[in-house]
Amino acid sequence: MDVSLVPADTSDDVRERGSGLPRQVAVLPVGSFEQHGPYLPLATDTLVACAVARAVADAYPVHLLPPVTIGCSHEHADWPGTVSISAVTLHAVVRDIADSLRRSGVGALVVVNGHGGNYVLGNVVQESSARGERMALFPAAEDWETARRRAGVVTSLLTDMHAGEIETSILLHKHPELVRPGYEAADFVADDRRHLLSLGMSAYTDSGVIGRPSLGSAEKGKELLESLADSFGEYVALLTAETAGTPSTSEGSDDSEASDDSEASDGSEASDGSDGERG
Repeated sequence: MDVSLVPADTSDDVRERGSGLPRQVAVLPVGSFEQHGPYLPLATDTLVACAVARAVADAYPVHLLPPVTIGCSHEHADWPGTVSISAVTLHAVVRDIADSLRRSGVGALVVVNGHGGNYVLGNVVQESSARGERMALFPAAEDWETARRRAGVVTSLLTDMHAGEIETSILLHKHPELVRPGYEAADFVADDRRHLLSLGMSAYTDSGVIGRPSLGSAEKGKELLESLADSFGEYVALLTAETAGTPSTSEGSDDSEASDDSEASDGSEASDGSDGERG
């Protein structure tokens, strides 16, 4: 069993890890099963979400869950192999998981989103928070922007939309055996994607790639994950506090730039404001 994707914890492990904590926090990776060009696997978003979640679990005493491996990838339907579920189904799955966790004594949940098209996850968190439940969506656009700068990623979040520098770097670091030849010459830029939701990805790219994968490297992937793990500390503090407070702004992030590049903070493939999708 690959414990980088499926946790190998026992019940005793979970109990011991949560002992003494004011509130136990679970981490749920959510990905997709969709095309990522000819060189990255269909499971790329799930692999990225799991890599981020594992980095978090290595740094904090959280309850790491197995991933949700199929998400909302309707914009990629023109490519063979892509599979989607409805937003209603994804909403229900995450809600059911959160409810089950609370019944077993885990009072907070962080959803680690690996696919920008899983817009509904933001609604799940909003609704749960309005009910007084402890839930968060990670990483936010600002977390990705901080990680991008720290890792020396050249491509902006707007341009690095799908199978680009960030995703290629993380897979080169965590799963190099899954990265096929060809990323070195697959760069394609399409920053104006205002009709993506109506027309789908095929209106903007023939290869399925939007970004600069040729700039990816394993070292950048390592730095990206380390930065995201550092950023997660604020989420732990927020969800385990006795009362909800206002989090401090992380140093090194430029909120205005992150907002321009990735307005909708819908996860590890932070959305850009024009088309609401990365990854």
